[in-house]
Amino acid sequence: MEGAPVLEVVDAPLDAEDAIRANQPLPDALPILPLRDTVTFPETLAPLAVAQERSIHLVDDVLGTNRMLAMVTARDPENEVPGPEDLYGVGVVGAVARMMKAPDGSLRILVQGMQRVQLGDFVAEQPYMVARISALPDVIEPSPELEALNRNVQRTFLEIVEQIPYLPEELQLAVANIEDPAALAHLIAGALRIGTEEKQKLLEEVDVAKRLRHLSRILARELEVVQLGSQIQSQVQSEIDKGQREFFLRQQLKAIQEELGEEDEQLAEANELREKIEAAELPEHALKAAERELSRLEKLPPAAAEHGVIRTYLEWLTELPWSKETEDDLDLGHAREVLDADHYDLEKIKDRILEYLAVRKLNPESPGPILCFVGPPGVGKTSLGKSIAKALGREFERISVGGVRDEAEIRGHRRTYIGAMPGTIVRALRDAGSRNPVFMIDEIDKMGADFRGDPASAMLEVLDPAQNDSFRDHYLDLEFDLSDVVFIATANVLDTIPGPLLDRMETIELAGYTLEEKRHIARRYLVRRQIEANGLKPSQIEFADAALTAIVEEYTREAGVRSLERQIGAVCRKVAREVAEGKAKGKVRISGKKARELLGRRRVFAEQRRRTKDPGVATGLAWTPAGGDVLFIEATAMPGSGKLTITGQLGEVMKESAQAALSYVRGHCGEIAPKVEGDWFAGHDVHVHVPAGAVPKDGPSAGVAMTVALSSLVSGRPVRNDVAMTGEVTLTGQVLPIGGLKEKSLAAQRAGIGKVIVPGRNEGDVAEIPEHELGDLEFVFVDEVSQALDAALS
Repeated sequence: MEGAPVLEVVDAPLDAEDAIRANQPLPDALPILPLRDTVTFPETLAPLAVAQERSIHLVDDVLGTNRMLAMVTARDPENEVPGPEDLYGVGVVGAVARMMKAPDGSLRILVQGMQRVQLGDFVAEQPYMVARISALPDVIEPSPELEALNRNVQRTFLEIVEQIPYLPEELQLAVANIEDPAALAHLIAGALRIGTEEKQKLLEEVDVAKRLRHLSRILARELEVVQLGSQIQSQVQSEIDKGQREFFLRQQLKAIQEELGEEDEQLAEANELREKIEAAELPEHALKAAERELSRLEKLPPAAAEHGVIRTYLEWLTELPWSKETEDDLDLGHAREVLDADHYDLEKIKDRILEYLAVRKLNPESPGPILCFVGPPGVGKTSLGKSIAKALGREFERISVGGVRDEAEIRGHRRTYIGAMPGTIVRALRDAGSRNPVFMIDEIDKMGADFRGDPASAMLEVLDPAQNDSFRDHYLDLEFDLSDVVFIATANVLDTIPGPLLDRMETIELAGYTLEEKRHIARRYLVRRQIEANGLKPSQIEFADAALTAIVEEYTREAGVRSLERQIGAVCRKVAREVAEGKAKGKVRISGKKARELLGRRRVFAEQRRRTKDPGVATGLAWTPAGGDVLFIEATAMPGSGKLTITGQLGEVMKESAQAALSYVRGHCGEIAPKVEGDWFAGHDVHVHVPAGAVPKDGPSAGVAMTVALSSLVSGRPVRNDVAMTGEVTLTGQVLPIGGLKEKSLAAQRAGIGKVIVPGRNEGDVAEIPEHELGDLEFVFVDEVSQALDAALS
């Protein structure tokens, strides 16, 4: 053929072929031909391509002598020029039976494998590698097991040949006629397409029985894979035949419909989607994407895999409120009435919403606020979001992100994934039916992160006013303007919210409720709601203030009102039963006594008087995610050598506070307890315990309470039972400021404490607490521990 490449063919002369067949003795050293991704075996023909200059030089040299060379596989197939250390230690001696030169200078050689050899020292590395070799003969011990392995390998391989197209049928005849088990193993191993390392292991195994056993395992695995592949191919072919049949049937149906004058279903579907696109009033960029996808859909048969994906995508595009929005109710008086009707107090939040409405009234283009309500459970954070939406006249959607660990939950999945869908933001917009709803992102402090991504990082774009006007969901892959959405996040604590995310939100803290506030909320909201929920009528039941006070003080201990509502519900259920059984005569009036009868034994006790009657016990105040709480510090002493024991499951910071308090009291023992002679601590061991022991505790704010407890223990003067305290203590006796003062103050009020000792630098925090929340609570501001001791010790 004209233009075809001309190959120069060099065949082995007759004496060389005879030498190959005669398996002539091995020389002491031979040239080494490195192989890449190839393993040759004795008694097999190996076609090889030779392109490297040093390997071409090697072949040219051996063709001029005895045609013998050693073929050794390189360990790393990526290594273009392997050295002696890069080769396996076992190879095969072969003789070049035929060589062809290509026009590009490369060689194609056919090598007859002769014997397995072990490489020794390398004699030369240039211009090609030459190494000493020693024969590795097969070890054959005839036995019934060897015969069984031989037959099993033959049978399995013949089954594989019948099912694998790349193995010629002539192999069946060749394998069936081989009686030598070693030759059989070599022939089959060379024919299989298995990994280079597995082939090398087979080559290096001199024990024929072990080699056949290893080969048998490989063949069994390959047969299983081949059979599974055949099964899959059969299923695929069946599906293809089914698809072709459906295509022909649809074409016939299309022809019949045309004859009858009926509309094509696919055309009707496309027209329906086109009408939806026109009615959706999409922005320009979304309209272009919708038209592009609709054009693709019209060209695809309904049976195509992408048909359903594109249809679902277009349905999402047309269902989103690209241009639909609700008109804000900018009447500030009405908004105030709505907020006051649904929630008691919470003045700071109400003022912030009214400020937003005022700004919106003056500047309609102002973006929506991004607020974060932080406070203990049950104070009305979530329900407040509904009231805000009601006051604004907007749609309300709640998104719970507590426990979310997948970034795709926020941004959605790309359409390349099976079952892909938009993220929770886009889904909520679809459900709201408006582009300017109120979004309540609940429990934002409880988002997690794992190998699927960090949803908190995805929230950065959503809650950033500078970015959310072009929010891009992975599924839609189009920009959506979120700047008109009012985002309200809720959290119990701020510590778990990442700093960059917290920086994008305006934080408003909600503290717990006082006793009077809880009574007011119960009278105004909870009682009415529970009466209705339990099937009663206001004419059938009435709660006295004494009953609400008893429920709050004796059956609940919380910052919010969830437990209070549950207890009111329990009372209503018991009354409902009396009404249903006909035992109730007229309206049932719930007094304090009646409430105790219905709810059973008292659950909450004010323990400060009993606990602080002995020296060494002080009342501290603690902040918890559920609000403030009272904390008791107990100290006792026993004869010893000055050892300090601290218990109560305390964290490292709190343990250090106890140590600092002990050091201060020990250093000022003469001032605190002038009647104590000598070094009191040298003869006593001190034990500090903070109940309850099962609850973890940490933080530095118990330092004042610990110091007062130890001072009380040493001096023998009990701590006043109407005093609680909080503050961090230094070794020099200074009292440092703390946080969560409002929650701690409310906890003191709930516990019946009249006086609270706080750091002097927290005086500004006290001023921010409304007077009606503090009641009769008295604050003592101290800067030195000595001042706290004067106020606390009897």
